Amino acid sequence: QVQVVESGGGLVQSGDSLRLSCVASGGTFDAYVLAWFRQAPGKEREFVGVISWSGAGTIYSDSVKGRFTISRDNAKRTMYLQMTRLKPEDTAVYYCAAGRAGVSNKPADFHSWGQGTQVTVSS
Repeated sequence: QVQVVESGGGLVQSGDSLRLSCVASGGTFDAYVLAWFRQAPGKEREFVGVISWSGAGTIYSDSVKGRFTISRDNAKRTMYLQMTRLKPEDTAVYYCAAGRAGVSNKPADFHSWGQGTQVTVSS
């Protein structure tokens, strides 16, 4: 079973860009669908985007569509979240998740989760 670890979070200003990484170990990496979720203080975990096992298909939440891009490099066992035009409302802990249930926006369909990386966007 794959394990995932996120990195790349930090404190940025509104309008800045930031790239998160998610590195996987164990398992057959290219057999897994990967996703990003985020959770702000006092709020439920929110779907950000998902990428298919091949990287050919991606789905984004409306709140990040056009600003965030998910990609993956199966040779490096790494997924990326390129975030542009960041807003204060993007402030959250960002989680990487892996699953084999298919492309989904539901947390229950992902069984491997990272510890999260904090992204803070100041106005």
